[in-house]
Amino acid sequence: MCGIVGYVGAQSALDVVIAGLKRLEYRGYDSAGVAVLADGSLAAAKKAGKLVNLEKELVAHPLPTGSTGLGHTRWATHGGPTDANAHPHLDNSGRVAVVHNGIIENFAALRAELAERGHRLDSETDTEVVAHLLAEQFSAAGDLAEAMRQVCRRLEGAFTLVAVHADEPDVVVGARRNSPLVVGVGEGENFLASDVAAFIAHTRSAIELGQDQVVELRREGVTVTNFDGSAASVRAYHVDWDASAAEKGGYDYFMLKEIAEQPKAVADTLLGRIDASGSLSLDEVRIPVSVLREVDKVVIVACGTAYHAGMIAKLAIEHWTRIPCETELASEFRYRDPILDQRTLVVAISQSGETMDTLMALRHAREQGAKVLAVCNTNGSTIPRESDAVLYTHAGPEVAVASTKAFLTQLVACYLVALYLGQVRGTKWGDEIEAVIRELSDIAAAVDTVLETMEPVRALARSLADKNTVLFLGRHVGYPVALEGALKLKELAYMHAEGFAAGELKHGPIALIEKDLPVVVVVPSPRGRSVLHDKIVSNIQEIRARGARTIVIAEEGDEAVVPYADHLIRIPATPTLLQPLVATVPLQVFACELATARGNEVDQPRNLAKSVTVE
Repeated sequence: MCGIVGYVGAQSALDVVIAGLKRLEYRGYDSAGVAVLADGSLAAAKKAGKLVNLEKELVAHPLPTGSTGLGHTRWATHGGPTDANAHPHLDNSGRVAVVHNGIIENFAALRAELAERGHRLDSETDTEVVAHLLAEQFSAAGDLAEAMRQVCRRLEGAFTLVAVHADEPDVVVGARRNSPLVVGVGEGENFLASDVAAFIAHTRSAIELGQDQVVELRREGVTVTNFDGSAASVRAYHVDWDASAAEKGGYDYFMLKEIAEQPKAVADTLLGRIDASGSLSLDEVRIPVSVLREVDKVVIVACGTAYHAGMIAKLAIEHWTRIPCETELASEFRYRDPILDQRTLVVAISQSGETMDTLMALRHAREQGAKVLAVCNTNGSTIPRESDAVLYTHAGPEVAVASTKAFLTQLVACYLVALYLGQVRGTKWGDEIEAVIRELSDIAAAVDTVLETMEPVRALARSLADKNTVLFLGRHVGYPVALEGALKLKELAYMHAEGFAAGELKHGPIALIEKDLPVVVVVPSPRGRSVLHDKIVSNIQEIRARGARTIVIAEEGDEAVVPYADHLIRIPATPTLLQPLVATVPLQVFACELATARGNEVDQPRNLAKSVTVE
């Protein structure tokens, strides 16, 4: 949630910041603002609504030109999306400007203290207290970085802060605790942002900030310290994608582009996974093989789309390793007192690597002695840093809020985790692993085939634009696919959509079936799961007999479903466990087209944010 950009250098700070904020629009926001240091003073502008509102304000009331500045796109938490609550927030003298992601939990007590000392606070936000506290500490210390360290030691909660002060016109200071912040290192200029996408057009050299660290940016360099003032160790890294990867590339929506990128993304996730000895390898493993051999339970924690990937991963892990596996909603995990110990492996799945619910589940698991393996798309993010092992999905930037290529690459990564555990524990021979890897390698072409045959799916979606409800059914790996299809419709089309395990139909959901109700059914392969296939064909007959409109996703060659399908969507035949990689794609296209037909914003659905960095 929220986007942050900070800049110091020789360019127009306002131009750099606005361009950076545009690249962060995908994160979700409802107001925006900027501040620039120029001629010994600070000037700011902010407006509720989209960036276009702020740009109009800047045309009507231009800010002075300066080479140091910051900007923010806010997702409202404390206080509604108004001009007054938008960031940046200033102190009463107008010399300090602050932007903030996260939540300051003790802000009410701090606000009361400030009021007692005569400060006037004009917003409803938790952020504004920081501007006033920084002003006080700067008056005493005369140094913005030291003032930030002192203020951060008083704050409770999860936060990223970036600030400037008119008395230090060539300095930008940032701080982070449990919320993302990354440094971009240029030549004679440096950047701060909540995502590398904000500065990728200027530099691909980045520094990841650790927990409870303060960074001071000047043109000539970057200094990082801990909250206590001690020198901090940091890790520099190179961003392996360029600015063009975050552009639409001729597509109407980022989501359409990202759906089209899925064959390449799947292939990229598989690159370099077999080493010279023929063994499967992950990106980073800091867990001894002897420890992995003793694992007696795997727990997968994730949220939303990643949770659906985890449900499929459970089936693969149990099938290939014979280790019991649970899939948990990360938001519920630590509150139910889960049973964990040194022989538990927790797999944390997150596209951004900053999902707060998943991060807190990870930390709880480590406190209980469990080892954690992260599946993530974002190099240098918090979840991989705090895990014992990492497998990066290498999907490239995913800008659209509704996840597509991140989901498919998470699936591939989870299959690799399952195979790796099978390799370590000896439940899979090397030639068996290589055979599955070959099957996975063939999936990229299969996904491409699906994408080439989607026009009937788009036409079907347009014909259903006036419907209020769509139901989804599946068995085995098809059940999580049904859940994912329903989630995509909720996110994008704002429709009532539910996914069910088809075997549960007769235990209640069949009461929902009525004439002309669209029901999407994901049919398992008749080759790999023939018993389940026959049962789900019976389910299709049941719902069609009650007047439902059946939309059937079935593999090539499956003729048993033809008499009962009002609409038949063919997908290539694949091994059973891998079917979600092709079965999900039509549901992504379906949801995107239906949302477009209903006139909805596809890339930035209402009320949603790409990276959920608060619990």
